[in-house]
Amino acid sequence: MAGLGDLERDIMNHLWEADSARSASEIRDALAVDAVRDVAVTTVLTVLSRLEKKKLVERERSTRPHRYAPTQSRADHTASLMAEALDSSEDREAALARFVGSVSAGEAELLRRLLEPNGQ
Repeated sequence: MAGLGDLERDIMNHLWEADSARSASEIRDALAVDAVRDVAVTTVLTVLSRLEKKKLVERERSTRPHRYAPTQSRADHTASLMAEALDSSEDREAALARFVGSVSAGEAELLRRLLEPNGQ
């Protein structure tokens, strides 16, 4: 799974925060209201098409205009990126050691709890 470009990230953030699927026009309007950026609806459609090819959004074809929703939660996407980065490392142990060494004390405690047999 590839990382996201700036506009892709802005669109995904909007979709992750939305309570239901959104049309390209609704997404464009939300981006403008949030003062994130002012883009044409055709640009939003192009980005949504790329996100669909990356399997990050799904399009509801039964409605007009089409509506888009994320295929996974923000947390699932982040976890996938972390796993991908770890998988691409030549030294998995060193990468994990660096990561664990960079977390706060609170995050380290959370990791300990999550690694326990009945964690979470």
